Amino acid sequence: MTPPSDPLRVGNFSGFYGDRFDALREMLTGGEVDVLTGDYLAELTMLILGRDRLKDPSAGYARTFLRQIEDCLGLVRERGVRIVTNAGGLNPAGLAEAVRKLAARLGIPVGVAHVEGDDLTAAHPGSLAAHAYLGGSGIAECLRAGADIVVTGRVTDAALVTGPAAAHFGWRPGEYDRLAGAVVAGHVLECGAQATGGNYAFFREGDVRRPGFPIAEIHADGSCVITKHPGTGGFVDVGTVTAQLLYETGGARYPGPDVTARLDTVRIGRDGPDRVRVEGVRGEAPPATLKVGRNRLGGFRNEVVFVLTGLDVEAKAALVREQMTDALAKSPPREVRWELVRGDRPDAETEETAGALLRLVVRDPDQRTVGRALSGAAVELALASYPGFHVLAPPGEGAPYGVFEDVYVPQGAVDHVAVLHDGRRVPIAPPGDTTAGDTTALPEDPPEPPLPPPLTPGGPTRRVPLGLVAGARSGDKGPNANVGVWVRSEQAWRWLVHELTVDRFRELIPESRDLPVTRHVLPNLCALNFVVEGILGAGVAARHRFDPQAKALGEWLRSRHLDIPEALL
Repeated sequence: MTPPSDPLRVGNFSGFYGDRFDALREMLTGGEVDVLTGDYLAELTMLILGRDRLKDPSAGYARTFLRQIEDCLGLVRERGVRIVTNAGGLNPAGLAEAVRKLAARLGIPVGVAHVEGDDLTAAHPGSLAAHAYLGGSGIAECLRAGADIVVTGRVTDAALVTGPAAAHFGWRPGEYDRLAGAVVAGHVLECGAQATGGNYAFFREGDVRRPGFPIAEIHADGSCVITKHPGTGGFVDVGTVTAQLLYETGGARYPGPDVTARLDTVRIGRDGPDRVRVEGVRGEAPPATLKVGRNRLGGFRNEVVFVLTGLDVEAKAALVREQMTDALAKSPPREVRWELVRGDRPDAETEETAGALLRLVVRDPDQRTVGRALSGAAVELALASYPGFHVLAPPGEGAPYGVFEDVYVPQGAVDHVAVLHDGRRVPIAPPGDTTAGDTTALPEDPPEPPLPPPLTPGGPTRRVPLGLVAGARSGDKGPNANVGVWVRSEQAWRWLVHELTVDRFRELIPESRDLPVTRHVLPNLCALNFVVEGILGAGVAARHRFDPQAKALGEWLRSRHLDIPEALL
């Protein structure tokens, strides 16, 4: 059968649980789309939904979606737009049933299907939630059978796009280049406005006060054009797409349940105002394993932030550390972390700018050890410590914190099922062709590509922030962070690829000096991607560091000073 010649227009209306509520209506009324996808799940979200389910076994899904679809279900039906969302979280069957009841109450006939099989919690004792990242084949089966709305639990973010594309164009397993192109399109769309100027390094180049949401016009060969509805805010250019391509990725191979996309083959270029063409993506067989995200409660956490104002900041910090250590000695917490943030300035004109912050974070399996014991010790110092003693807020009773871990299981160990809108259950077979013998977390990267010649040495330089010539975007994957760095000219690339080595990265980001750091080179994007292992401790829910998701790690890197050739400035 000849695949459709017209592109499939897939838009996004949610990049996280809590995204702009009216985005679904905006995308339905702002222009033509065939499919709208809503991504609600992140590592932290799964923990939150797990705690919801402890209180109410019928919960576990993103309730926001139910309110959004109630507001827009008539429009969805009228315009023939299909909705694909992972808002089902830990309970896709429950959300699908809630949508059916809502549609019946409103008198709007829609077919609601769901995908299940990702929940492996029972096989992982001690986990609050353990879910495999499924691919797009179950979604495709639901759409081919005629569903109007497809609800999933944990699937890869890109699966929300690969499923509709495979169903629309009739792709089958093994069409790796086409599937890889859809994976890249899905990766660009998954975080919503981050592809249209949101959180963008060069945000001053457009009006990003209220960015629109992105659309991918996907073609039968897997290529696509990234755009947005006319008249919406933000902007789409090569830089905004590059930034999102680098977000939360690792090396040149980007593995998924259906295909391994080769990010080193991606070619992007301007295709008109607010239009960027993405093409050339090559795909390989997927790994033989599926990633499983395990969330468990790690214990209890508490913190107190002491404000140290004016002179003798180091001595004040030493005093209060010694006092608190003595006070907690009878029952010391299992983990104690101190961090002194020197935001103070000499001869400051305001009290706030004269102050440094000393942050104490404690963790322990016993809530009492980090609760009343800590709060009592801190409060009792109010009249008996350093001059000017005060805290940002008194510590509380201690709160539970989560730990994220990933493990891998054979693809065939998961019962992936498409539950069609008419109630039929269709088992989804694992891929027949996978990377032979692959039982590792990530496939090996290909050899580093040849580097371009460096810039001719000897020209004048200036010591200025890296961000004057380079953009960056950073994010989290469990305990690790990635920092993607890109430049916008061939000359700048010839400088960056030789200057920003792993050693230089560690020099600029001292926090990474004792951690494994890997550099990946992506010449087609004029980009480098650094993966820093372990910098986030046990993951975002453990709040190991000041910026627990590494969202601003890239901006910190851009603010660091280097000797940059004046020809690039």
